[in-house]
Amino acid sequence: MQNLNFRELREHNAMTVEEAAHMMGVTVKTIYRWENGEIEPKAHCLEILRNKLAYKQHFRNPRPDFTFIDLFAGIGGIRRGFEAIGGKCIFTSEWDEYAQRTYRANFHDDHHIAGDITAVAAADIPNHDVLLAGFPCQPFSIAGVSKKNALGRAHGFEDKTQGTLFFDVLRIIKHHRPAAFLLENVKNLKSHNKGDTFATIVEALKVQGYTLSTRVIDGKGYVPQHRERIFIVGFQKDCGFDFDALDFANPKTGPNLGSILHDESEAPEEHYTLPVNGNGSNAASGVNAKYTLTDKLWAYLQAYAAKHKAAGNGFGFGLNGPEDKARTLSARYYKDGSEILIKQEGKNPRRLTPRECARLMGYDKGRKPEMIIPVSDTRAYKQFGNSVVVPVIEEIARYMKPYILEHIEKKRSLLPKAAE
Repeated sequence: MQNLNFRELREHNAMTVEEAAHMMGVTVKTIYRWENGEIEPKAHCLEILRNKLAYKQHFRNPRPDFTFIDLFAGIGGIRRGFEAIGGKCIFTSEWDEYAQRTYRANFHDDHHIAGDITAVAAADIPNHDVLLAGFPCQPFSIAGVSKKNALGRAHGFEDKTQGTLFFDVLRIIKHHRPAAFLLENVKNLKSHNKGDTFATIVEALKVQGYTLSTRVIDGKGYVPQHRERIFIVGFQKDCGFDFDALDFANPKTGPNLGSILHDESEAPEEHYTLPVNGNGSNAASGVNAKYTLTDKLWAYLQAYAAKHKAAGNGFGFGLNGPEDKARTLSARYYKDGSEILIKQEGKNPRRLTPRECARLMGYDKGRKPEMIIPVSDTRAYKQFGNSVVVPVIEEIARYMKPYILEHIEKKRSLLPKAAE
């Protein structure tokens, strides 16, 4: 597979030239020029096709344990956890075209990605066993509420563009009656609007006949980052699933940043500098200089922190070494990187690279090939900042699986013999 050219890889993936062009973010003419040998294909585009082919071969599962749909899918973090326990994704919805590009690059599907879920009729979504949804969190997050208040804009369910998207999840649940669902959001959802928002969500789900269990989990037990998120699990029947009875990794004993930072033993990629050493050969010497803060930005961040410290506020940058754990990675990380800066001896601190952000969210943990990042650094930072901690999802999925299979088996036992 490593020696296949672009055309061979495209054909092995059963993709048309038009489909390949859309996925790579290039023109059809560019694809033809690559395949005719006029110009060399971009290395990351070849890697996308190799990864899709490997994924297709590895995850081909004609008899999955259960099926699920992936709503507000982002770059597929929740999906990864449920595929890992034998599930098959049969429908995906994600409106952001750049997130779609990353998603397509890392998953091989026989279904298209639906964009605006509000425009999709519930009846047009396939029947499924499990519904997964990380519905938009900005209307409920602390940062999102503060920003909207400052701008005089509505938040929560009063936010007509994002806050009401929960009700699209609800209408799909109401129509399809899946055996189970997992919903994910920011911790602040539970306290938003003095708890009324969360109470509304819980009541709406209970009215549909679902038994709920909720828990706030900090991803710091699995990755070197403080990241608390609330998870809502629902089952059609009271099957005994109880978040509070489950063991999750202790945030105090999780890994440190040294476990996700680049080191010189790694194969070079776009995040590295490649100087020529004394004998004329190339050797990776460290992270590309473009990730180091400029003198101007570093001076600004220090002055900003000093100003707020003098005022008694806690605002400021987060400066970390390999032995530390980081603050929460946010979607605004691309702006100045201030919440997670990495110390450098004799230099200004630097941002994390997109590859390090993938590791910080648990995407590359023990996986080969590594996740493909086919978008710009700015887009990648936004995508990882909006994502879930993958090992947390894998743990939740592992706990849910026996209850999911029990529901499916009971449902099958109630079907007439002719319908099986």
